[in-house]
Amino acid sequence: MNYAVLKSGGKQYRVSAGDVILIEKIIGESGSKVTFDDIIMMGEGAQIHVEENELKAASVTGEVIEQTRGPKLLIFKKKRRHNYRRKKGHKQDLTAVRIQSIDLIKVATKTTKKETNIKTSEDESIIKDKKKVETKSKAAPKKAEKKTTTNKAAPKTAAKKATQKKVANKE
Repeated sequence: MNYAVLKSGGKQYRVSAGDVILIEKIIGESGSKVTFDDIIMMGEGAQIHVEENELKAASVTGEVIEQTRGPKLLIFKKKRRHNYRRKKGHKQDLTAVRIQSIDLIKVATKTTKKETNIKTSEDESIIKDKKKVETKSKAAPKKAEKKTTTNKAAPKTAAKKATQKKVANKE
């Protein structure tokens, strides 16, 4: 059993061939063909397709059955103790679509041949030399001598100057 999950009108629908779905209004007369290209997921039996490359080539084809309207929805606003009551109604425009086919076009994936590199004795000797150079450069770093500095408290000259100014002002 093949099925697909498609996106239409901001909603997602799980469909299979022969299903009739009500979706948000799509322009088209009854009997016209509709193709959905925004496929999120496809399933064929136990196999599930979710890769973007596969889904870009996938499509779901349907036929518009009729343009209809949904049930009336009531919107009622009320603020108690303020004598405020508002009642509005709304009917959503819908389109009934019968799903005819679900197509998954196989996309040929690019296959690259892996080239095998045959190492010669010269290549191996070059690699060994590079490893030796790397190990030598990774020698233990020299320890830096620690400088000992003593932090002495700054002399309290600001306090002395303030007292000298007070004494000068009093005189």
